[in-house]
Amino acid sequence: MTMVGNALVALVALLHFYFLVLEMFLWTKPAGLAAFNNTLEKAQDMAVLAANQGLYNGFLGAGLIFGLLYPAAGPALHIKTFFLVCVFVAGAYGAYSTGAMKILAIQALPAFIALLVLWMARPQTA
Repeated sequence: MTMVGNALVALVALLHFYFLVLEMFLWTKPAGLAAFNNTLEKAQDMAVLAANQGLYNGFLGAGLIFGLLYPAAGPALHIKTFFLVCVFVAGAYGAYSTGAMKILAIQALPAFIALLVLWMARPQTA
């Protein structure tokens, strides 16, 4: 079960690296315009903000990878938990603030599932 949890954490990290690419490099390109349902004019107006948002998504992904690579299991669980909670909160707030429930499904739900699986698989102490 721990391997499944870690695979889900890796998937969430990869999603956030993909978000980084979309928001920092593809925002005004056809793929970015389609992903965010933007016009070129609107996307150009928001490009700096999107790049900043993409950078934050990259930091979330990096934090999750750090948790996956951390050598001690206990602290690694806490690192992964912290970053998954950050991802979940960001996704929930993004869905709330924009009204786009798609964000909840794409960002918050995978983080919540990974968090749930990780904590169900954690070693029990007496």
